[in-house]
Amino acid sequence: MAKLSKQQVSVISLLAGIIISLAVYFINPFGVDNSAAKVLAVAALMITWWVTEALPMPVVALLPLVFFPLLKISSMKDAAAPFANEVIFLFMGGFMLGLAIEKWNLHRRIALTIIRLTGTSGDKIVLGFILASGLLSMWLSNTATTMMMFPIALSVIHVMQENHKGDGNMANFSLTILLAIAYASNFGGIATIVGTPPNFAYIGHVREKLHYEIGFIDWMLLCMPIAILLLFALYWVSVKWLFPNKIKSDTATRQLIRTEMDLLGPMSTAEKRVLVIFAGTAFLWIFRKLINDAQSLFVLDDTIIAVLCAVTLFICPAGKPSKEEGTALLEWSDTSKMAWGILLLFGGGISLAGALERAGLIQQLGGWLAQFSGNGFMLVVVITVVTIFLSEVMSNVAQVIVFAPVVTSLAIALNMNPLLLGIPMTLAASCASMLPMGTPPNAIVFASGHIKLKQMTKAGFMMNIVSIILIVLFSWFLLPLLMKIG
Repeated sequence: MAKLSKQQVSVISLLAGIIISLAVYFINPFGVDNSAAKVLAVAALMITWWVTEALPMPVVALLPLVFFPLLKISSMKDAAAPFANEVIFLFMGGFMLGLAIEKWNLHRRIALTIIRLTGTSGDKIVLGFILASGLLSMWLSNTATTMMMFPIALSVIHVMQENHKGDGNMANFSLTILLAIAYASNFGGIATIVGTPPNFAYIGHVREKLHYEIGFIDWMLLCMPIAILLLFALYWVSVKWLFPNKIKSDTATRQLIRTEMDLLGPMSTAEKRVLVIFAGTAFLWIFRKLINDAQSLFVLDDTIIAVLCAVTLFICPAGKPSKEEGTALLEWSDTSKMAWGILLLFGGGISLAGALERAGLIQQLGGWLAQFSGNGFMLVVVITVVTIFLSEVMSNVAQVIVFAPVVTSLAIALNMNPLLLGIPMTLAASCASMLPMGTPPNAIVFASGHIKLKQMTKAGFMMNIVSIILIVLFSWFLLPLLMKIG
């Protein structure tokens, strides 16, 4: 049977979305009123096209601007308002900070320093890449972190292969160092609000619908411990259990790291200034509540701090001006590299979620699911398991946007605090490890040719199980104590 071309798959996916959408509207399997049926039909179209990637995800996110006014679901003003949600500007500021860190090579210096400090035996190199990727992905996107670490990893693999004396397993070393980059980039991102899009999506939902503020430091205190546990679990599972390499410390690798550091040279003026702004932004995010409590002249929130950081990067001179580098730490042309599509994706997702809620569909779904739930602990387990395996084939951002209102309504129907279901759902969405399409980092390292699908599936399945266990235990036993909720 001839393999379908990419264009044929795209056409089939587009038609499938339209057919499913029309079926949902005309068959009306849930027996809802006409207004709710129209919202469900649009939701079915968007979710189908998101899952099948029939169109770029940000393009699908624009559909509420077309169909909501057209079908009289809401006015254009109401449909468009979520695209200016404050969470989107928080994310935009975080993106711009990441661009500046990347532009001036500060991320590379941080990564090489960590690797140099951890040592150069096979196990220690892997640990260094895990720690470097995990730390960077707390502030950069997981995709940017992986893209940055990937060439460094390939250089290290190349040097190790050239100087390999037969002591240990090079194939396992190559495999684990690449898996470590992808998985650590995913796990590290859950530690901060700006680390990964699902965190933004859920915090935006909580702020909008529950009127509950989860600050930067609140999220960090909650999720940093589990991110660290996942990073060290990744090290143990990959190096000590599944793919041991037994490679001893090597002079050539030490020299490569030193050479890479020497090539960077001393910190430039621009690097130092980006580092100061980065540290200042982190300081304000962490101590925002203390600053607000200490004075009454102004009130800071995370979005204000992020936008202030972004504006400062455009104001602050980079040092000695040159035609190539411009005069400021960030020029507007630098933002061409920014993931603007993610911001559109948030806007479309929030718009869709709002329409579903106004139509009463989210509450109905939550109530319907409640009758199938056992005790609260099993519910946390089921939501975590479903989320982590579903995110292997569905965008984790779209997933959180769609399911955040569902788990919130389910929790309310069961008289549980919504955060007890929402936070494990959000964390699990960032932990997909089995398939290349699970997250962009998975796809990047899989494309190297050093990883077979069965190896990624094997390692990823084990990390999924470890992630489920840690997330469930954390959410059920520690989350109520840390957030004083129940």
